[in-house]
Order: sequence, then C-alpha cells, then structure tokens
Amino acid sequence: MSLELTGDLVTLFQQVVDVESVSGNERALADLVEAALRRLPHLAVVRTGDTIVARTNLGRSERVVVAGHLDTVPVAGNLPSRLEGDLVFGRGTADMKGGVAVALACAAALDAPNRDITWIFYDHEEVAAEDNSLTRVAREHPEWLAGDFAVLMEPTSAQVEGGCQGTLRFTLSTRGTAAHSARAWLGHNAIHDVAEPLARLAAYQPRQVDVDGLVYREGLNAVAIAGGIAGNVIPDACMLTVNFRFAPDRDEADAQRHCREVFAGHELDFIDVAPGARPGLDRPIAQEFLAAVGGEARPKYGWTDVARFSALGVPAVNFGPADPGKAHADDEYCPVADLYACRDALLRWLS
Repeated sequence: MSLELTGDLVTLFQQVVDVESVSGNERALADLVEAALRRLPHLAVVRTGDTIVARTNLGRSERVVVAGHLDTVPVAGNLPSRLEGDLVFGRGTADMKGGVAVALACAAALDAPNRDITWIFYDHEEVAAEDNSLTRVAREHPEWLAGDFAVLMEPTSAQVEGGCQGTLRFTLSTRGTAAHSARAWLGHNAIHDVAEPLARLAAYQPRQVDVDGLVYREGLNAVAIAGGIAGNVIPDACMLTVNFRFAPDRDEADAQRHCREVFAGHELDFIDVAPGARPGLDRPIAQEFLAAVGGEARPKYGWTDVARFSALGVPAVNFGPADPGKAHADDEYCPVADLYACRDALLRWLS
C-alpha cells in the first residue's frame, strides 16, 4: 500500500487511520509517510527512528513548523475505520490522524509556500514524556524544530487553541501501624489518615487566570489511591496520587510551591512535571494565522507538545480536526467537515 497525498482527503484519512500505530508500533505508518514525502521533489526529508521531518528550503524570511504525532492509544475493537454519514469512526480519528492526513495533503499541495515549512510526523506521544520522540529530537537535532511559529495539529474542532496548561503529579503518603482488624485499637489506620488531605482537595478553589488574553482554568485533583494489606488487617500505609493542571503563567517551581502550600504539613513526592506554554498570539505571524483561520482563539485545556516548542522559543498553537472530547473514546470519530476546514485554512495561510 502507498499513501496518495493528492487524491481524496477522506480516503487518505482512512488509509492513515487503518494502519494500526499504537505507541511503540508506529513503524509501518512511519514507513508509508516517509515514502510518500520522499516522492515530493520540493521537500528535503530526514528520519530518526519513527519520526519523519520534511522541509522546504526556499530562503523565505519566516519558517513555520507543522507537527503531528503518528501514534494512538490501544485499539478497542474500533479498527478498521468506517464512514457513517459525515463522520469517520475509528481509533485515532480524533487523536490525531485527522491532523496527520491534513498535514500530509498540505505538504503535497504547498510546493511553493509563502513561508518555508517544516513538516514533522513523530512517534511516542501517547506515553510518558521522556519517551516522546520530540524529546530526543530537541536534544539531538534542535535545528529541526526551529521556526518562527508552530502549529500542532491536535484535535480542536478546527478552532485555534493557544498555548497549553502545565501538568504535574505527586504522591502523598501516610503511615500507620498494622494490626488485626478485630483488635483495631492496637494499630493505626493509614487509609483513614488520607481523609484530611482529601478534605483539602474537596475544599480547594482553583484559579481562573487571564494569560495573554485567554482565560485558563486550573485543577487540583486526586487521581489514584493505593493502600491495604488484606481484608482483616489494619493498613499501615496508603498513597494518594494528585494531578495539578496549572495555567501557563506558572513555571514548574511555582506549581510545585503551590502544591506544597496547599498540603502544608505533608511530604510530597513529585513524580512527573511538564511546563505549560503561553499562547504567543501577540506576534504578527500568529495574527496572520488567526486571520486566515477565522474565529477567536481559545485556551488549551490540557498539555500538548506546544510546550516543547515554547521551551525552544517558538510560539505555538493547537489547531486540528475533531472534538478533543472524543480523543481516546471507544466511539472516537472525526467530522469530515473538520478535515476540509483545517486543510483549507492552512492552504489560505501558506499559499
């Protein structure tokens, strides 16, 4: 099979979806993407692992980066794809093979763009941040990610979502004394001790903060709890895991400091942190993008790889087909109209 980038967009989309590419198994799709891009004489193509980078080198005064990940979460009986009316169902249709298909079609169509373009199709996004191939590319080939502006084609229902929230996770542990549950007074129940930090979470009032004209909502929530030995034993340990989604006006240190303030008196073990990204919509190139796309920008609730570009000094937005609320759902789908809206907007902006 080969990908036909200049044919029907929905057909291309379904081809991309039907190549299963659960994180760690992107090779087959990466091979097809590489082969299709190498057939385009206006692009210089390089590959590292299962990440494909294709660039125009026309000497334009500005460079735009358009990126999308090839991998999906595990399949749940939702492949191959199916077209029902104006919706395409299947694993990856929302997150984010619609964006991949649109980028591939635009890469073929834009042989003489008004700005130089770097197209990036990468692997291992749906797993731990340290396994994301953009981490390795940023370390080994930062010049591949360089640009004046970046568009990450994550699902946004074909609306611009600026920047992204930061995210961190930490654990809070309580200690007790094990005893037979028939003689509970001889022990100390570590699970009961989690009630107090849980009460702090229940009473917590998250911020809503304006960052560069977009209002971000924060959230501090328990996401896991572990404890217990047996059905007749007073537990001597319990561990609460908490996720903090923070606005991009905070850096990692400030986010951690805030969590320590909320849980003063408890020891926190931070296990994962990724900074957010400011919208960067005040730049002229971003304003031109917004004018081409139409509508008003919204804040991005959640973390995306725009943060990686922001850390490199490249302002970035999210813009792609499909409702992000359907990402990872068993009935994941993408409206056909979103595919055309995103493709046409990119062509208007870059032609």
